[in-house]
Amino acid sequence: MRRLVGAHRDELFDLDGENPRFDVPLKRVKKRRVIQQPLSGLAVEIIKEALRGSNKQHVFASPLGDQPLHRKAMADALRGDNRKGKVRTPGICALLGLKPFTPHDLRRTAATLAGDLGFDDAWIAKCLDHAASKKAEVVVPTVTGKVYNHSKRMKEKRAVLDDRWQADPNDASGDRIAALCLIA
Repeated sequence: MRRLVGAHRDELFDLDGENPRFDVPLKRVKKRRVIQQPLSGLAVEIIKEALRGSNKQHVFASPLGDQPLHRKAMADALRGDNRKGKVRTPGICALLGLKPFTPHDLRRTAATLAGDLGFDDAWIAKCLDHAASKKAEVVVPTVTGKVYNHSKRMKEKRAVLDDRWQADPNDASGDRIAALCLIA
């Protein structure tokens, strides 16, 4: 998200086409390589609105001129403006009564929601530009599954348990006992 805040117009491609994307240049990437990030329909809508009626080079330009928003602008908007222990301007979190969070926390939230929707950790890792390693020919995302994706996989668990449970609720076979063991 922070990368998109500093996006230039010339880093956006095919906004009106089938495959809109944002190319993050290597100078703004920790791993020093270009990242091609597909854009969702909602992202394209937001970008188009930000660009409407503007001839500035940055998608989300600073109100101070044709330069990107400061990299801490989103965090400050969430947190508010505090000086010398006094709140000068409350942040969005305080105004909405939310527990304080950072823009980076939204990556974790998105990864968890994608996990809840059943997406594979390897796919989620790709979206987050995280590395994935192979363990016995199985792709094992490194930091994605450990730190970012907190999905409890309830939908998948319920599907496993409901499938066995609803087969025959009166069945006392080993299959039903195995399904009960999954719960414990």
